[in-house]
Amino acid sequence: MIQNRSSETGCLSGGSTSNSTRSHAEVAVISSIISMSVGILSNTLALFILVKAYQRFRLKSKACFLLFASGLVVTDCLGHLINGSLVFYVYGYSKDWEAFDPKRILCGVFGASMVFFGLSPLLLGGVMAVERYLGVTRPFFHSAVIASHHMKTLMGSTWLLALFVALLPILLRRPYQVQCSRSWCFFRMVGERDWLDALSPVLFSTLGLLALLVSIVCNTMTGFALLQSRQHSHRDRRRHHHRKSSAHHSEMICQLLVIMIVSCVCWGPFLVNVIILSINEQDQRAYTRMLLTVRIATWNQILDPWVYILLRKAVLRKLFLVTHRCCGSHPQRLYTWRCGTLTRSVEISTSVISRPESLTPHGDAIPEGDTQSAVNPENRI
Repeated sequence: MIQNRSSETGCLSGGSTSNSTRSHAEVAVISSIISMSVGILSNTLALFILVKAYQRFRLKSKACFLLFASGLVVTDCLGHLINGSLVFYVYGYSKDWEAFDPKRILCGVFGASMVFFGLSPLLLGGVMAVERYLGVTRPFFHSAVIASHHMKTLMGSTWLLALFVALLPILLRRPYQVQCSRSWCFFRMVGERDWLDALSPVLFSTLGLLALLVSIVCNTMTGFALLQSRQHSHRDRRRHHHRKSSAHHSEMICQLLVIMIVSCVCWGPFLVNVIILSINEQDQRAYTRMLLTVRIATWNQILDPWVYILLRKAVLRKLFLVTHRCCGSHPQRLYTWRCGTLTRSVEISTSVISRPESLTPHGDAIPEGDTQSAVNPENRI
């Protein structure tokens, strides 16, 4: 009987987990409350900022990016809300799954929710990287072919793919399993398994790692393209519009780079660990390590919204000015005025040197209209 319960809960040893101390459970509940509250508040704030920017922004490429970013933030917020509520429910019953979920219906919902809200942000991050790559390197194709309804369809398809992976164990009749800590459910990782049991976790991890790889490649290529574009813009005389567009692209690429780094750090160890556990049988320490990696992965949904809150031009400009003031640098306006004055002085000097006839006997410059009158005496008649 003990071995059956151990197999159902994903533990290698037959000992019951009811010997955990009450203080440990209280710490776990408090940490869950804090992470859930911070995650929901930060995602709500980021969603408000993104929706406000989406309504007022007219640049098409920026609007597509904001649409995907809003979908990512909504997914993270719902993931915090649903998974956090399920965790509180499990702790409310002291993790006694046999008492409140004997048929493992709630466990199936919990596992599917973990997979869906874990895979969706990774897939959306990869799609956003591809969209930015096309927007920067193929601007005409992006503007002519990709429309807003195409972006919405693509975002819906991404959610459907994540939902299919989440429902795959149920469709294959390989139900989700209560994990060793008895606080969450995931793929069947322990006990008697066949290739169908290994199919779902391997597919989940492969899609997640592939999305991270696509993000790394596309963001790197887009970054190099922006650097080359800026070098060419310095040699272009009419570069005001190009510089404004490049600033918007740079802001979006900075946000994507930080999202990519956060996703790699948070999700990379967990995805690799899932593949290892799916292929080979491991000891108890490996499953304890997986619990640690899944806790790290939950921080991805907390850190993602702060990218859109902090990495904005308005915030970065204020931070830049504050840093200049703290370092004792001159104000930016004074520096800009001096540069503009120096540039105009050089232009006037160059024009005077190139037209010596525009000088008076005293060495003063004659206005352009008077110079033409002096050159063409007929104009004075």
